[in-house]
Amino acid sequence: MKNRWLPALVLSPSIIMVGICVYGFIAFTFYLSFTASTILPTMTLATESNYERLFSLRNFFLSVKNLGVFSVLYIVISMLLGMFLAILIDQRIRAESLFRSIFLYPMALSFIVTGTAWKWLLDPSIGFERTMRLMGFENFVFDWIKDGEMAIYTVVIAAVWQTSGFVMALFLAGLRGIDGEVLNAARVDGAKNWRIYWRVIIPQLGPSFISSFVILAHMAIKSYDLVIALTGGGPGRATWLPSVFMYQYTFTRNEMAVGAASAVVMLIGIAIVVIPYVRREMRLNKGVQP
Repeated sequence: MKNRWLPALVLSPSIIMVGICVYGFIAFTFYLSFTASTILPTMTLATESNYERLFSLRNFFLSVKNLGVFSVLYIVISMLLGMFLAILIDQRIRAESLFRSIFLYPMALSFIVTGTAWKWLLDPSIGFERTMRLMGFENFVFDWIKDGEMAIYTVVIAAVWQTSGFVMALFLAGLRGIDGEVLNAARVDGAKNWRIYWRVIIPQLGPSFISSFVILAHMAIKSYDLVIALTGGGPGRATWLPSVFMYQYTFTRNEMAVGAASAVVMLIGIAIVVIPYVRREMRLNKGVQP
């Protein structure tokens, strides 16, 4: 009895707090999305659907469009760059620990710090453009951060810089877990290195690809602090993401019910990505157990 109930007793405060502060507030947000809440939450149900209003707003579809551009580029570039860095480090290079630390360091920074640093770097008056002009390239122009059409790509640059090292670590762990005898057999058969990677190594990195995709997709959907620190959502609404839309409508435009509805839609988007991954991992764990 002691061995059975003591772990449950020790974990119960954390379980209760998670149940209230996480799932309780999720349920509360879901309820608010059906109310007439404006500047403050109210329990009065709305006569009109907040979801219909949400999907009729041009700003929401603009944020979804920006999310599509941002997430596709962010996920693809981070995974390709992370895999490339992992392959390079897997060559048993000198000072491997140093290079791993350098590539992983950006992940230790908060998105606020990353956004602020890249805001300075990309600012035409003090950043990269000014540096290049001082070096003699007087016609050099790099003002994406102030261009409504290109600003979303500056968010991609900063996000890729921060997380590609983490993706590298995931792929490096996958590379180190591949059976060396299979690789030696391929080399004995005369296979070239690029063919070994294409036909043998990369197909065995499926778990690393799936884990990276789930983590990056989750981070893309809920990205907020990086956007606010880097561009503030601007110029105009050029870099609005659903998370920025939710904050603006909830706390700036005093339409809390619409903001809650957008939060529920974001939650559904994250669930679509995460739940299949969790179910897959649970099935694999059951299969490993005797």
